[in-house]
Amino acid sequence: MTRALFVVSEEGYWAEECIEPLTTLEADGVDVTVATPSGSPPVVDERSLEPDAAGGEDAVAEFREIHETHPELTDPEPVATVDAADYDAVVFPGGHGTVWDVNQDRHARQLLLDAVAGDDGVALVVCHAVGILAFTREADGTPLVDGRAVTGFPNDWEEGIVDAEDVMPDGRKLPYWVEDEVRLAGADWDAELDADTSVTVDGDLLTARGPGSSSAAAATLLDRL
Repeated sequence: MTRALFVVSEEGYWAEECIEPLTTLEADGVDVTVATPSGSPPVVDERSLEPDAAGGEDAVAEFREIHETHPELTDPEPVATVDAADYDAVVFPGGHGTVWDVNQDRHARQLLLDAVAGDDGVALVVCHAVGILAFTREADGTPLVDGRAVTGFPNDWEEGIVDAEDVMPDGRKLPYWVEDEVRLAGADWDAELDADTSVTVDGDLLTARGPGSSSAAAATLLDRL
C-alpha cells in the first residue's frame, strides 16, 4: 500500500492546504499518517475556517469536522519518531504556524532531506511550509533548495496580512517572510502570480503556492505516486 506522511503545524495550519490533499490521497487508497513537532494534535488556523477562505459554509463544516474527528489529526506521531523511508511521500501543509514550528524543527528538516534523497521518495511542500527549504541543508552545508525551481507563499500576499512591523492580525510578529528566505537560500522562485494556481515540480520536490493550489498539488502528487 502507498503511504504518505503529513507533517502538520501545532501553531496553526491552513485547513484547505492540509485537508484537501489528505482526503484526496485517502480517497485514492493512500494510507496517511500525521506527525507534529511534539506529537500533540495540530492546531487549525481559525482564519482558514472563515467561509470566504474555505470556499463556503459547507466547506467550513467539512474542514472542521475532519479536523476534530480524523483519527490521524487527533492522535499524531511526534516527528522525531517517524522515518521518511517508511513512506512514499512526505507532505508539509502550509499555514503561518509553520514558520514557528515545522520549518524550524530539525527532525522535520531531516524528514524532508530523506524524502527527496535517492530515487524512491517525493516531498510536497505547500505555502508557508515552503520556508523549511530555507533552513534545510545537505551534509556539506549546501541549501537543499539551491538552484531548484519552487513556488510558495509570495511577499505580495504577505504584505496584505501583516502590518508595517510584520505583526499579524492575531498579534504575533512574523519572524521572517518565506519568499525572502527561500530566495536567499538560492532557489529559482516563481509564485506565478498571474495564474489561478501554482504547483512547481523539480525532480522529487513538489511545491505549491498556497490557498487555491491545494487540489492541483494533491493531483500532481497522486500522478507522481
